[in-house]
Amino acid sequence: MRIWLPPLLLALLLCGLSVGMDTLQPLFQWLQPDKQGVIYKRESFLFLLQNHLPLVNQVASIGQTFPPVAVLALAVPALGFGEAPIVVALILYGLLPILRNTLAGLEGLDPAVREAARGMGMSPMQVLLQVELPLAGRVILAGIRTSVTINIATAAIGSTIGARTLGDPVIAGLVNGNTAYVLQGAILIGLLALTTDSLFEAIQRSWDRRLSPSVTAS
Repeated sequence: MRIWLPPLLLALLLCGLSVGMDTLQPLFQWLQPDKQGVIYKRESFLFLLQNHLPLVNQVASIGQTFPPVAVLALAVPALGFGEAPIVVALILYGLLPILRNTLAGLEGLDPAVREAARGMGMSPMQVLLQVELPLAGRVILAGIRTSVTINIATAAIGSTIGARTLGDPVIAGLVNGNTAYVLQGAILIGLLALTTDSLFEAIQRSWDRRLSPSVTAS
């Protein structure tokens, strides 16, 4: 249970700030004494968070060799403004860590393990699903963890082409010279990344604990 505590606390902090950012108005007013509106009001932060997450989930892709900004420049003329171009950019940006770690995990397995599985009469598909993938699972999860964390930050640039994400206050702050807006968006994006990363770390630890008895027994 202890391994799930950090992501739970970070998630609660993220949700709390998304709902109660107004309570920090005195702090942002102190940071920006020359600005009247220091709390971003165009959309609620909870709404932006809810729109940010589905974009982050688009992590199956061709590779990170395509810079997302370049993909946006090519996708906007074909797909128009909104969420579609940033989804394409994320799809073209997220798979490389997953693919690389999957191959590394499978190639790093002891050949004797495969031979033992085949000696037990397992088919190639059974070897893959019941032996190779479970043993390589931690390395694969590390790739997914990297990809999702990167895409959380990358999704914020979707606000430049009309997608409603946590990048909205950042872009608005940069355009209007309002540091408070930039900080509000950056804090929530950073918390979302930390929460997600902490959650994947807990999943990896849980995976290790479940796998350890079977490895020890074998």
